[in-house]
Amino acid sequence: MVAEWTAAGPNDPLLRPPSRILVAGVSGSGKTTLAGRIAALTGIPHTEIDALHHGPDWVPRGEFVTEVRELVGRERWITEWQYSQVRELLADRADVLIWLDLPFARVVLPRLVRRTLRRRWHREMLWNGNVEPPLWTVLRDRDHVVRYAVTGRRKYHQKIPALAAARPDLTIVRLRSPAHVERWMSGPLRDALARPPRL
Repeated sequence: MVAEWTAAGPNDPLLRPPSRILVAGVSGSGKTTLAGRIAALTGIPHTEIDALHHGPDWVPRGEFVTEVRELVGRERWITEWQYSQVRELLADRADVLIWLDLPFARVVLPRLVRRTLRRRWHREMLWNGNVEPPLWTVLRDRDHVVRYAVTGRRKYHQKIPALAAARPDLTIVRLRSPAHVERWMSGPLRDALARPPRL
């Protein structure tokens, strides 16, 4: 049983400017988009963790864990909180985790379906030459991104409270709507960046 905990919300101030940031959420919640926006605002480099994980033909890269270990050894970074073999490694070094806990049926699933259709229709090149598989694979492949999101949509409701218990010093910001995302970006994050650094 995980102890009760309370995440920061979209109006809660950050005590200091973040330097090692994780963005968590199910597929289609907007993790990579938000990470890129934060990188543009803060100047902190964003490394897309999918690009480290996926080799050609969607085969996981053998260097993945080594490269994540090298990434988290840096002083400043932003990435997505994904992949069980590196979640602990990432969380151990992060100082802020942003949880995109958006409404699944109303926001996340429509976004994910549109993105999947667009990528497949345009044969968009993803990581290391990969493209979205044929649409019919959603019916047969349990790891298809849409099925994976549907079946795993509640997993962060267990993972993040457990992380909060293990890392009470980690700032966890829970954003429950697109409006919350905008409010946090224009409020607490900008305010923290404008604050003079502590001596």
